[in-house]
Amino acid sequence: MDKSSKKYHQLTPDLTICKILNGMWQVAGGHGCIDHELAVTDMMRYHDAGLRSWDLADIYGPAEDLIGMFRRRLSALKGKEEMNTIQALTKWVPQPVRITRSITRENVESSLRKMNVDSLDLLQFHWWDYNNPYYMDALRYLFDLRDERIIKDVGLTNFDTERIQIITDSDLKIVSNQVQYSIIDRRPEVKMIPFCIKHNVSLLAYGTICGGLISERYLGRVEPFGAELNTLSLRKYKRMIDAWGGWNLFQELLSNLSRIAQKHNVSIANVATRYILDKPGVAGVIIGVRLGIADHINNNMQVFNLTLDKSDLNDIDGVCIKSNNLFEKIGDCGDEYRS
Repeated sequence: MDKSSKKYHQLTPDLTICKILNGMWQVAGGHGCIDHELAVTDMMRYHDAGLRSWDLADIYGPAEDLIGMFRRRLSALKGKEEMNTIQALTKWVPQPVRITRSITRENVESSLRKMNVDSLDLLQFHWWDYNNPYYMDALRYLFDLRDERIIKDVGLTNFDTERIQIITDSDLKIVSNQVQYSIIDRRPEVKMIPFCIKHNVSLLAYGTICGGLISERYLGRVEPFGAELNTLSLRKYKRMIDAWGGWNLFQELLSNLSRIAQKHNVSIANVATRYILDKPGVAGVIIGVRLGIADHINNNMQVFNLTLDKSDLNDIDGVCIKSNNLFEKIGDCGDEYRS
């Protein structure tokens, strides 16, 4: 892998990721039925295109098992060395109960077995309830496993700035935090990005195309409701758009994005992705994949050759200045999961 390429980001000294990561939340349900054989075949196509970084979690249904299946097929077809070109970033999302050293090890070892790996490239830890203090115990145990090289590095998912400060002050060096970040949701810019830049923590952004709402499909369309929002992603991010400013303002944004996309001969989703990739502190953007159902490989690849100019940015920001302040309405990163 050419680490100097504009397609990649060196997250740690021994972990280089693609700046577009393949998100596997969609295999957990609510996005269409996933056929495992078709899914692994599609994973091979993403791999051959150079999109070799995968974002998953222990709670994403069969995601870890699919990585294991994919790795075995890749080894059979291209040799064991080819497996070293994959980056699989998983998560541990325990219930907020008392966490012990043995519970931590058992969960990590379960991920190792399912994914068919000797060590985890990055373990991204999530905790639902800050009032339960055992997340600090869990993190310390994860760092012990990092010292054993069972985990190469430890990151976070949907932690707020206050809690990352506590973790950092405890001399636990996390390398990343995965947060929702898009043209619609700019909450990371208030506190998270300044903190992360200061402490050398990278951001992995999800929700950047709002589950597909930021696309040509919804340009000029009457506001969708109910059954029209037929995936968990569409329902989730439609609520975010409602909080941000509503469908009419969203249509104004899509119109601007469409003009920019046509100017550069790319898609609306490409513009939205590039916009966030260019933000300070962002190491990569996670774009969900509906394996065996939809194909966005060629479209995603266009992002790497797109450069937005100052007028493009001004056109986008000119719409967003009319929107509500989501930091004031919702709170810091991840607070929507703990309200």
